[in-house]
Amino acid sequence: MIATARSFGATLLERIGNTPLINLERLTAHLPGVHIVGKAEWANPGGSVKDRAAASIILDAEKRGLLKFHQKTPGRGLLDATSGNTGIAYAMLGAALGFPVTLCVPSNVSPERKHILDAYGAEVVWTDPADGSDGAIRKARAMAAAEPDRYLYADQYGNEQNWKAHYRTTGNEIWKQTEGQVTHFVAGLGTSGTFMGTTRRLKELNPKIQCISMQPDSPFNGFEGLKHMATAIVPPIYDASLADVSMLMETERAYTMAKELGRKDGILVGVSAAGAVAASLDIAEQEAKAGREAVIVTILCDSADKYLSERFWREG
Repeated sequence: MIATARSFGATLLERIGNTPLINLERLTAHLPGVHIVGKAEWANPGGSVKDRAAASIILDAEKRGLLKFHQKTPGRGLLDATSGNTGIAYAMLGAALGFPVTLCVPSNVSPERKHILDAYGAEVVWTDPADGSDGAIRKARAMAAAEPDRYLYADQYGNEQNWKAHYRTTGNEIWKQTEGQVTHFVAGLGTSGTFMGTTRRLKELNPKIQCISMQPDSPFNGFEGLKHMATAIVPPIYDASLADVSMLMETERAYTMAKELGRKDGILVGVSAAGAVAASLDIAEQEAKAGREAVIVTILCDSADKYLSERFWREG
């Protein structure tokens, strides 16, 4: 019998999700009864948490007849704005499922991101770095409006499938992996989909779980993909009322945490993930000071492999 390709292993789509939790035990060794665990989202095939939302958006579009897979001739393609990770996920899935992908991306994203997008064959429209992700959003909207028959504008910032991906998967995984012992959830805000969806599900499972959002403390920062909500185009899917606590994070502190995790824990994460860990440590210290036990889960949204060209790794 000739085996089918499927019998040899999981497809890319089947590989998305069910990422492991890593106990960051050194960080809380001085805090009895308090644990910080990170969800290692770099284990997704595209290397980041954004695989979840991208897959959800793409599968929904195909189901509704808005996008065709395995196109024999050039057809309608997917268009979106991205700071990198969602674009990489789109490009990976476009190559695997056979549909064209066009991305609007700020031109100052890391060289590693640029190389990966090129390797997957995505068409990239580079936008003014001074305009950040908002400039990429405005460009994608203009392109979609000018050629609606050519592009399906996925709109990750406003697409309900973004947060629903995390409602269906991430929240349930965290609950199961911690055996329901999770007391706090911490995540950064970019599109806000990870925080929105995971928080909604965890609050259903246990309303006492404290959900903490983290964002840059300034519109000018080193967090690729995160938004300073007070000065940015606020994603339509964002609901500020869901956060029990909203924390601001300094770029330099995230840089320091990224280096510390690499050099003392053997864990290389991106800047946004490091910022989330720093925010989690603040919560951990507050809980320990109050004499409470805690299991704090945060999202390690990607690894450091897309950021190693940045100078901060070699400073200090």
